[in-house]
Amino acid sequence: MKAMIFAAGKGTRLGKITEKTPKALLRINGKSALQNAVEKVTAHGFDDIIVNIHHHPHLMIEEINRLRSLGYRIEISDETENLLETGGGLYNAKWFFDDNTPFLLYNVDIITDLNLSDLYNFHKSHNAIATLAVMKRNDTRYFLTGNDGILRGWCNTETGEEIITGKEEPFYYKAAFTGIHVADPAIFSYMSDGVYSMTGLYLKISGEIDVQTCIFECKWIDIGSEESLKAAGGDF
Repeated sequence: MKAMIFAAGKGTRLGKITEKTPKALLRINGKSALQNAVEKVTAHGFDDIIVNIHHHPHLMIEEINRLRSLGYRIEISDETENLLETGGGLYNAKWFFDDNTPFLLYNVDIITDLNLSDLYNFHKSHNAIATLAVMKRNDTRYFLTGNDGILRGWCNTETGEEIITGKEEPFYYKAAFTGIHVADPAIFSYMSDGVYSMTGLYLKISGEIDVQTCIFECKWIDIGSEESLKAAGGDF
C-alpha cells in the first residue's frame, strides 16, 4: 500500500532549532522524526512511500538514502524551488499514486499510537472520498460534523470564525484533526496545481461529496513546538 509523508515544512514555530536542521530530521528517542514516521506507516502495511522535501533538501536526501539502505522503499517529491503546502504537495506527487487504491497521508511531525490499519479499514467500509482521523482534545480549531461523522464545516473557537460547507445540521460535533488521513485517487479530480492545504480542499469539496471523519482515542503529539518536542522525547 502507498503513503505520502509530508516532510517539507520549515518548522518555523521551533525557531532556531530548525534553522539548520529540517523538522523531519529532529531526533525523537534516538531516531529522526522521518524515520519514526516511516517505521510507523510501514508497520501497518504502507510500505511504498513518497516524501516531499523543501527545507535543507540535501540533508533530507541524505536521510532518505540512509533509510533506503535499511530496506525502505521511498521516493522523493522535490519542492526545493517552491513549498506547496499539503494540497499542492500531494497534487505534485500524484504520479506516484498509480494503482487506483486508497492511500495514506501522514504528517512527519506527528508522534502517535493511532492504529493506521483501523483507519484504512474504516475508510474502505464507507463511501467517502477521504477519511480524516480526528480526536477529542483541547484545541482552538475544529472540524464540524453531523452525527454521521460527515464533514460539515470548520470553526476557530478563539476567533469565533465558523465555516459551514455541508448540509446544515441542528447540532455540530467538534473534533480536532490529527494530520492523518486516507484518500481515494478520485481526490485528484478535485485538485489542481498551486499552493494550498488539504484542510482547505476538504472544506471546499465537502459541500458536494462526502468527506468522512473517524474518531480515535489515542496518544498524540505534534512536535511543532519546543514544549511538545520535549514531551515526545526530542533530543536537540
